[in-house]
Amino acid sequence: MCGRFTYQFDWRLLARLMHLVRWQDVELTPRFNVAPSQDAPVIRRSVDGVREGVLLRWGLVPSWSDDPAIGNRLVNARSETVATKPAFRDAFAKRRCLVPVSGFYEWRRLADGKSKQPYLIARADHQPMAFAGLWEHATVGGRPLETFTILTTSPNPQIAALHDRMPVLIPPERFDLWLGPTRLSEAEQAAAFAPNPWPGVELHPVSRLVNNPRIDTPEVAAKVPETDETSGFLF
Repeated sequence: MCGRFTYQFDWRLLARLMHLVRWQDVELTPRFNVAPSQDAPVIRRSVDGVREGVLLRWGLVPSWSDDPAIGNRLVNARSETVATKPAFRDAFAKRRCLVPVSGFYEWRRLADGKSKQPYLIARADHQPMAFAGLWEHATVGGRPLETFTILTTSPNPQIAALHDRMPVLIPPERFDLWLGPTRLSEAEQAAAFAPNPWPGVELHPVSRLVNNPRIDTPEVAAKVPETDETSGFLF
């Protein structure tokens, strides 16, 4: 799954890397501990067919719902059922998006069976990654609300030691297909959702500060010293 992530870039960098035509006037401030129900940058195809960057709330609220709390349960969407599950199927057909991140966090259960060590998974060159997402619009309390979710799949060997799910990573050569207005074929879905290796991606242990969503400082993403339980735990 993906329950926390970080982004440390601005719109100008995303415009260059992801060929944005427009983006919101509000500049991005680096975030180190993005949690569900918070706003984050999303790349989508606009109504006039160009790529735009927008800030949306994390946790998808289906168009037929007027309860924003439902988004807390829909921060991730399983790729295996996204085409048929009522909460996601319309967005999957018409409103796919990319969620750019600098890295995401996952927790590894330690030998005592109780405590967990958080890790940051990110590219070694510090460049952004793009996760597969869906976005949706709803009306809540008479006001429009736009939200998003991140798709997950079974883990590749790199992530399997940490968790039994991982985000769906979309490489640049598939951006156009993923953001396109047409439905994906079964073959295209299978290719997108396959648990492929992530070359150039590494992990390091981080402080348990990440467990508190109110803490959003660089120290959250900083590498902490190895311990006997984390030493040698590498991709």
